[in-house]
Amino acid sequence: MRDWWRGSVTYQVYPRSFEDTTGNGVGDLRGVILRLPHIASLGVDAIWLSPIFTSPQADMGYDVSDYCDIDPLFGTLADFDALVERAHELGLKVIIDQVLSHSSDQHPFFKESRASRDGAYADFYVWADANPDGSPPNNWLSVFGGSAWEWDSRRRQYYLHNFLPSQPDLNFHNPAVQDWALSVLRFWLERGVDGFRLDTVNYYFHDQALRSNGPLAQKENRPPANPYELQDHEFSKSRPENPAWLERMRALLDEYDGRTMVGEVGDAPHRAVEIMAEYTRAGRLHMAYSFDMLGPEFTPDHFRSKISGFFRGAPEGCPAWAFSNHDVVRHVSRWADHGKAADIAKLAAAVLLSFEGSIYLYQGEELGQLETEIEFHELTDPPGLRFWPDYKGRDGCRTPMVWDNGPHGGFTQGTPWLPVKLPQLEHNAAGQVGQPDSVLETYRAIVAFRQATEALRLGRTQFIDAPGPVLAFVREGDVPVFCVFNLSAKPVDLVIDGLGEGIGPSKAAFDGRKLQLGPNGYAWATTTGEVTIT
Repeated sequence: MRDWWRGSVTYQVYPRSFEDTTGNGVGDLRGVILRLPHIASLGVDAIWLSPIFTSPQADMGYDVSDYCDIDPLFGTLADFDALVERAHELGLKVIIDQVLSHSSDQHPFFKESRASRDGAYADFYVWADANPDGSPPNNWLSVFGGSAWEWDSRRRQYYLHNFLPSQPDLNFHNPAVQDWALSVLRFWLERGVDGFRLDTVNYYFHDQALRSNGPLAQKENRPPANPYELQDHEFSKSRPENPAWLERMRALLDEYDGRTMVGEVGDAPHRAVEIMAEYTRAGRLHMAYSFDMLGPEFTPDHFRSKISGFFRGAPEGCPAWAFSNHDVVRHVSRWADHGKAADIAKLAAAVLLSFEGSIYLYQGEELGQLETEIEFHELTDPPGLRFWPDYKGRDGCRTPMVWDNGPHGGFTQGTPWLPVKLPQLEHNAAGQVGQPDSVLETYRAIVAFRQATEALRLGRTQFIDAPGPVLAFVREGDVPVFCVFNLSAKPVDLVIDGLGEGIGPSKAAFDGRKLQLGPNGYAWATTTGEVTIT
């Protein structure tokens, strides 16, 4: 039971967009409870709930003002307890977001910290004096634009915020902050949660000398919409003190049976895989959640390099791979140039659920949902408002779940906080249930195949050389499984030695040594020996 998370499949729920039971246009915990059977029908192991804690909602709950209570927008602690109980009845583990690197500026700790340089919470946040000319202490930038430093006229110092000014960074160099954070985790462990998704896990510590960051080599001559991407954030995050703190958190979780934690690792491409490997070494994170497959790259070389790179650095570690989440353009839209939407959705399920490591699915992904085109007047996301139109923010992937083709997709009887538009209505759940070739039923079939196949859940990966758009590998085990995917919209014919019989919900034609993959086709097969493709 202790290692249930290894090779597991987790379904991410964005609660404010899942199901509204009150008619206020915002999803809630009772709505999640109502729809848990849908999640369980997918055959996944766990759900991950994005933040549901008390918050001013300046960043949709990633600005927490009370870490041990539920925001009334979503319900009550009793509702949460009921959710955990019902999920467990359905065989689902419950993982909750923990946003510990920063709080809301409305948190009592920050209110006291900014009031005095001598109080009990004076050192709970990262404060620094201005330079002699009044400028911030260094060049660190906020992910959401502008300086990462905000002047506070009461304390007459700058405070650090890697995100919004209303999200001040906690000072993890202070042991009291670490002790407090552990008390928060223990509170939720005692309520029966099965684990934590740790937001911005590499942001906990900063360089105490406050050295400025250097530039990051650019691939294009034109600057990005957000200048944050111009810096190599060597000193503002991913600091060497972080692993010891991860070990303190892991020691706490090890006091409880079968609990897990997955950390969100966001950093420059040249550093992210190495950080994931470092953070998942023995006694640290159980899993590291990667951003490496959340971008535009859709090539065999890209997938191969990220998986191989991780396991070179952490042979016994466990990555967490995802193609979509609440922060990025949905992958069916991102990869639209590589095939028809439904074909890409099914292929993505086949590829992702064949990877070594743990798998994270994002709500609506199992429906082949598209990114919603959001107009400026519909925006709620702070970075979208700041960088429009070059960056439209994250609202397009956060629009409500579409349960049927009725008003607002069956999400609410009120006015939804973000719009449900016609292209999304066409990808509703009710219209796909029981339809054998639908995206939903394809996801169910592939998840079931993974769960029933030990090599796909736990086997090591041996990549196979293949031509052009083809990704191929063997997942090793007592019964090895050959996995092959056509990442293009054109059919591909392969001649393969060592190929056995086709298995699972393959979309291919087998004829002895010959394998025909249609546009965005995929296949799994047994092996009769060493596999080679000619």
